[in-house]
Amino acid sequence: MLKFFARYKPFAIVLAVLSVIIMYFIYTLLKPEERLPVFQPDMVNAELVDTTVQYVRKYHKIADFKLVNQNGDTITEEFYDDKIYVADFFFTTCLTICPIMTDHMIEIQETIKDDEDILLLSHTVFPVTDSVPVLKEYAVEKGVLDEKWNLVTGDKKQIYDLARKSYLATKSTGDGGKYDMIHTENFVLVDKKKQIRGFYDGTQPEAIEDLMHDIEILKKEDR
Repeated sequence: MLKFFARYKPFAIVLAVLSVIIMYFIYTLLKPEERLPVFQPDMVNAELVDTTVQYVRKYHKIADFKLVNQNGDTITEEFYDDKIYVADFFFTTCLTICPIMTDHMIEIQETIKDDEDILLLSHTVFPVTDSVPVLKEYAVEKGVLDEKWNLVTGDKKQIYDLARKSYLATKSTGDGGKYDMIHTENFVLVDKKKQIRGFYDGTQPEAIEDLMHDIEILKKEDR
Protein backbone atom coordinates (compact mmCIF):
# COMPACT_ATOMS: atom_id res chain seq x y z
CA MET A 1 0.00 0.00 0.00
CA LEU A 2 2.83 2.40 0.88
CA LYS A 3 4.53 1.68 -2.44
CA PHE A 4 1.26 2.53 -4.23
CA PHE A 5 1.01 5.95 -2.56
CA ALA A 6 4.71 6.61 -3.12
CA ARG A 7 4.29 5.91 -6.84
CA TYR A 8 1.38 8.30 -7.26
CA LYS A 9 2.51 10.98 -4.78
CA PRO A 10 3.78 13.46 -7.45
CA PHE A 11 0.52 13.07 -9.36
CA ALA A 12 -1.49 13.72 -6.18
CA ILE A 13 0.51 16.86 -5.44
CA VAL A 14 0.00 18.20 -8.95
CA LEU A 15 -3.72 17.39 -8.76
CA ALA A 16 -4.02 19.18 -5.40
CA VAL A 17 -2.26 22.29 -6.71
CA LEU A 18 -4.46 22.34 -9.81
CA SER A 19 -7.55 21.96 -7.65
CA VAL A 20 -6.55 24.96 -5.52
CA ILE A 21 -5.89 27.06 -8.64
CA ILE A 22 -9.20 26.07 -10.22
CA MET A 23 -11.12 26.79 -6.99
CA TYR A 24 -9.41 30.20 -6.75
CA PHE A 25 -10.42 31.17 -10.30
CA ILE A 26 -13.98 29.95 -9.78
CA TYR A 27 -14.21 32.00 -6.57
CA THR A 28 -12.77 35.06 -8.31
CA LEU A 29 -15.19 34.78 -11.21
CA LEU A 30 -18.24 34.23 -9.02
CA LYS A 31 -17.38 36.92 -6.46
CA PRO A 32 -19.14 40.16 -7.49
CA GLU A 33 -16.92 43.20 -7.96
CA GLU A 34 -17.25 45.57 -5.03
CA ARG A 35 -18.80 48.87 -6.08
CA LEU A 36 -20.00 51.93 -4.21
CA PRO A 37 -23.47 53.44 -4.67
CA VAL A 38 -23.87 56.79 -6.41
CA PHE A 39 -25.86 58.80 -3.89
CA GLN A 40 -28.78 60.88 -5.10
CA PRO A 41 -30.68 63.40 -2.94
CA ASP A 42 -33.74 61.16 -2.67
CA MET A 43 -31.51 58.41 -1.16
CA VAL A 44 -30.35 60.60 1.74
CA ASN A 45 -32.09 61.52 4.98
CA ALA A 46 -34.42 64.35 3.93
CA GLU A 47 -33.31 66.45 6.91
CA LEU A 48 -29.84 66.72 5.35
CA VAL A 49 -31.06 67.91 1.96
CA ASP A 50 -32.38 71.27 0.82
CA THR A 51 -36.01 71.09 -0.28
CA THR A 52 -35.09 72.33 -3.76
CA VAL A 53 -33.20 69.10 -4.51
CA GLN A 54 -34.84 66.68 -2.08
CA TYR A 55 -36.57 64.60 -4.74
CA VAL A 56 -33.79 64.45 -7.33
CA ARG A 57 -33.25 60.81 -8.30
CA LYS A 58 -30.42 60.95 -10.81
CA TYR A 59 -27.60 63.04 -12.28
CA HIS A 60 -26.77 64.74 -8.97
CA LYS A 61 -23.28 66.24 -8.87
CA ILE A 62 -21.38 68.73 -6.74
CA ALA A 63 -22.17 72.22 -8.03
CA ASP A 64 -19.55 74.62 -9.35
CA PHE A 65 -18.01 76.83 -6.68
CA LYS A 66 -15.52 79.65 -6.22
CA LEU A 67 -13.84 79.97 -2.82
CA VAL A 68 -10.50 81.06 -1.37
CA ASN A 69 -8.01 78.79 0.38
CA GLN A 70 -5.49 79.24 3.20
CA ASN A 71 -2.97 80.78 0.81
CA GLY A 72 -5.37 83.32 -0.66
CA ASP A 73 -5.66 81.31 -3.89
CA THR A 74 -9.01 81.06 -5.66
CA ILE A 75 -10.21 77.47 -5.62
CA THR A 76 -12.93 76.28 -7.97
CA GLU A 77 -14.35 72.89 -8.87
CA GLU A 78 -11.69 72.71 -11.60
CA PHE A 79 -9.01 72.13 -8.95
CA TYR A 80 -10.71 68.78 -8.33
CA ASP A 81 -11.23 67.78 -11.95
CA ASP A 82 -10.38 64.11 -12.47
CA LYS A 83 -9.68 63.67 -8.74
CA ILE A 84 -11.25 61.68 -5.95
CA TYR A 85 -11.68 63.88 -2.89
CA VAL A 86 -12.96 63.97 0.67
CA ALA A 87 -14.94 67.03 1.75
CA ASP A 88 -16.04 68.24 5.16
CA PHE A 89 -17.26 71.35 7.02
CA PHE A 90 -15.57 72.84 10.09
CA PHE A 91 -14.50 76.08 11.77
CA THR A 92 -11.19 76.90 13.39
CA THR A 93 -12.49 77.87 16.85
CA CYS A 94 -14.74 74.82 17.25
CA LEU A 95 -14.04 72.96 20.50
CA THR A 96 -16.40 70.00 20.07
CA ILE A 97 -16.34 67.73 17.02
CA CYS A 98 -14.06 69.75 14.72
CA PRO A 99 -10.73 68.94 16.43
CA ILE A 100 -11.51 65.22 16.17
CA MET A 101 -12.52 65.60 12.54
CA THR A 102 -9.38 67.57 11.74
CA ASP A 103 -7.20 64.92 13.39
CA HIS A 104 -8.86 62.31 11.21
CA MET A 105 -8.33 64.43 8.11
CA ILE A 106 -4.65 64.65 9.05
CA GLU A 107 -4.55 60.84 9.24
CA ILE A 108 -6.12 60.61 5.80
CA GLN A 109 -3.66 63.21 4.46
CA GLU A 110 -0.75 61.14 5.74
CA THR A 111 -2.10 58.04 4.01
CA ILE A 112 -2.78 59.71 0.65
CA LYS A 113 0.03 62.27 0.53
CA ASP A 114 1.85 60.44 -2.27
CA ASP A 115 -1.31 59.55 -4.21
CA GLU A 116 -1.88 62.07 -6.99
CA ASP A 117 -5.51 60.97 -7.46
CA ILE A 118 -6.74 61.88 -3.97
CA LEU A 119 -7.31 65.37 -2.47
CA LEU A 120 -9.02 66.92 0.56
CA LEU A 121 -11.37 69.92 0.88
CA SER A 122 -12.51 71.54 4.14
CA HIS A 123 -15.06 74.38 4.10
CA THR A 124 -15.26 76.75 7.03
CA VAL A 125 -18.85 77.23 8.21
CA PHE A 126 -17.86 80.44 10.03
CA PRO A 127 -16.40 82.64 7.28
CA VAL A 128 -17.11 85.81 9.25
CA THR A 129 -14.09 84.97 11.45
CA ASP A 130 -12.21 82.35 9.43
CA SER A 131 -10.35 84.72 7.13
CA VAL A 132 -7.43 83.67 4.95
CA PRO A 133 -4.80 84.55 7.62
CA VAL A 134 -6.77 82.60 10.24
CA LEU A 135 -7.01 79.58 7.97
CA LYS A 136 -3.31 79.84 7.16
CA GLU A 137 -2.36 79.88 10.83
CA TYR A 138 -4.62 76.89 11.44
CA ALA A 139 -3.16 75.04 8.43
CA VAL A 140 0.40 75.58 9.62
CA GLU A 141 -0.50 74.49 13.14
CA LYS A 142 -2.13 71.28 11.90
CA GLY A 143 0.47 70.42 9.29
CA VAL A 144 -1.77 70.84 6.25
CA LEU A 145 -0.04 70.04 2.95
CA ASP A 146 -1.07 72.78 0.52
CA GLU A 147 -0.86 70.51 -2.50
CA LYS A 148 -3.24 67.97 -0.94
CA TRP A 149 -5.67 69.88 1.24
CA ASN A 150 -7.56 73.15 0.76
CA LEU A 151 -9.15 74.92 3.71
CA VAL A 152 -11.58 77.31 2.07
CA THR A 153 -13.57 80.35 3.05
CA GLY A 154 -15.85 82.68 1.10
CA ASP A 155 -19.46 83.71 0.78
CA LYS A 156 -21.48 82.17 3.60
CA LYS A 157 -24.54 81.48 1.45
CA GLN A 158 -22.46 79.71 -1.19
CA ILE A 159 -20.83 77.48 1.44
CA TYR A 160 -24.15 76.66 3.10
CA ASP A 161 -25.78 75.95 -0.25
CA LEU A 162 -22.94 73.58 -1.06
CA ALA A 163 -23.45 71.80 2.26
CA ARG A 164 -27.18 71.19 1.75
CA LYS A 165 -27.70 71.26 -2.01
CA SER A 166 -24.50 69.60 -3.20
CA TYR A 167 -22.93 67.55 -0.41
CA LEU A 168 -26.27 66.69 1.27
CA ALA A 169 -24.47 66.80 4.59
CA THR A 170 -26.18 68.96 7.22
CA LYS A 171 -29.54 69.33 8.95
CA SER A 172 -29.20 73.01 9.82
CA THR A 173 -29.79 75.72 7.22
CA GLY A 174 -27.75 78.24 9.19
CA ASP A 175 -30.08 81.08 8.25
CA GLY A 176 -30.77 82.37 11.74
CA GLY A 177 -28.41 85.31 11.55
CA LYS A 178 -24.80 86.35 11.23
CA TYR A 179 -23.52 83.96 13.89
CA ASP A 180 -25.83 81.03 13.18
CA MET A 181 -23.86 78.10 11.80
CA ILE A 182 -24.39 74.75 10.21
CA HIS A 183 -22.70 71.88 12.00
CA THR A 184 -22.03 68.42 10.58
CA GLU A 185 -19.71 65.54 11.36
CA ASN A 186 -20.06 64.12 7.84
CA PHE A 187 -17.09 63.40 5.62
CA VAL A 188 -18.24 63.11 2.02
CA LEU A 189 -16.45 60.98 -0.57
CA VAL A 190 -16.65 62.43 -4.09
CA ASP A 191 -15.54 60.61 -7.23
CA LYS A 192 -13.84 61.91 -10.38
CA LYS A 193 -17.23 62.68 -11.92
CA LYS A 194 -18.11 64.84 -8.88
CA GLN A 195 -20.70 62.33 -7.70
CA ILE A 196 -21.19 61.46 -4.03
CA ARG A 197 -20.07 57.90 -3.30
CA GLY A 198 -20.16 57.77 0.49
CA PHE A 199 -20.87 59.46 3.82
CA TYR A 200 -18.78 58.84 6.95
CA ASP A 201 -18.88 60.03 10.54
CA GLY A 202 -15.69 62.07 10.76
CA THR A 203 -15.54 61.62 14.54
CA GLN A 204 -15.38 57.81 14.44
CA PRO A 205 -12.12 55.92 13.74
CA GLU A 206 -14.06 52.94 12.34
CA ALA A 207 -15.76 55.22 9.81
CA ILE A 208 -12.38 56.52 8.68
CA GLU A 209 -11.25 52.95 8.07
CA ASP A 210 -14.38 52.43 5.96
CA LEU A 211 -13.61 55.63 4.05
CA MET A 212 -10.07 54.52 3.23
CA HIS A 213 -11.39 51.15 2.09
CA ASP A 214 -13.94 52.85 -0.17
CA ILE A 215 -11.29 55.11 -1.68
CA GLU A 216 -9.46 51.97 -2.79
CA ILE A 217 -12.67 50.67 -4.37
CA LEU A 218 -13.05 53.92 -6.33
CA LYS A 219 -9.46 53.71 -7.51
CA LYS A 220 -10.07 50.19 -8.83
CA GLU A 221 -13.26 51.40 -10.50
CA ASP A 222 -11.29 54.07 -12.35
CA ARG A 223 -8.90 51.45 -13.70
